[in-house]
Amino acid sequence: MGNTLSYRLFRVFNAFVMLLVILFTLYPFLYLIAQSFSSESAIYAGKVTIFPVEFTAATYKLILSKPDFYLYYWNTLVYSVLGTFIAVMGTAILAYPLSKDKLRLNKFFIPFVLFTMYFSGGLIPNFILISKTLHMRDTMWAIIIPGAISAFNVILMKTFFASIPNEVEEAAKVDGLGGYGIFWRIVLPLSKPILATMTLFCIVGIWNNWFGPALYLQSKEKWPVALYLRQIIDSTVSTAEVGASAETSTQIAATIKSAAMVLTSLPIICIYPFVQKYFVQGMMIGSVKG
Repeated sequence: MGNTLSYRLFRVFNAFVMLLVILFTLYPFLYLIAQSFSSESAIYAGKVTIFPVEFTAATYKLILSKPDFYLYYWNTLVYSVLGTFIAVMGTAILAYPLSKDKLRLNKFFIPFVLFTMYFSGGLIPNFILISKTLHMRDTMWAIIIPGAISAFNVILMKTFFASIPNEVEEAAKVDGLGGYGIFWRIVLPLSKPILATMTLFCIVGIWNNWFGPALYLQSKEKWPVALYLRQIIDSTVSTAEVGASAETSTQIAATIKSAAMVLTSLPIICIYPFVQKYFVQGMMIGSVKG
């Protein structure tokens, strides 16, 4: 079959289609990079495609020269690492018992998890809960705790846990492990694909989150980088405030959106190759089996 003409034609056609998909996927990001390094006149003239025109790095130099930028990046790193750990562990701890049909009240609790996928208290009740009841406003916990456990992620991880053969856990019980030991020493090590998938979901969500910080963080020194760059784009933080001179302010205004998107997306793009090998496997098993 591999040597037939029709099969070779199919492979050529398939490679051509995949190449087109890759080009269409990469073009917007390549355009953003090119625009962020192009001059203001070239951008407004529409000369920029996927290569910079009249190369300039004025916007990047301005943003990266500000000490506050690194503080905001550090805040984002702390929020992302701590928030992802809490979210993944919390989701796993909730999903594992839900994956066991023999446990009591299992069918009672699963509808409550599903209910939160379709109904929520709304923005104002959540704001009152976090600010007045839990007193977490202007703290990192207001960014990390409220969205730590997603019902969708719970269902996905529950399905993955249900796909692990019961014989594995029975063998662990014979060796003397209890419920907690089975979970930490057997189930989690076997769940690397779904854990990597959940880690990617959580870290991307926290890294790109600017609305929650804008709502709950009053102190600028606690801002994440996404909120800082968002405020620059919206001109809440003016180019003069971040240190732009009059001669570069026009250039900054022309490229700030592209530069902000590149600076925000770059760390996630660097992380993705390390979890990509687990991502597809985790999504397929977590969404199909069970």
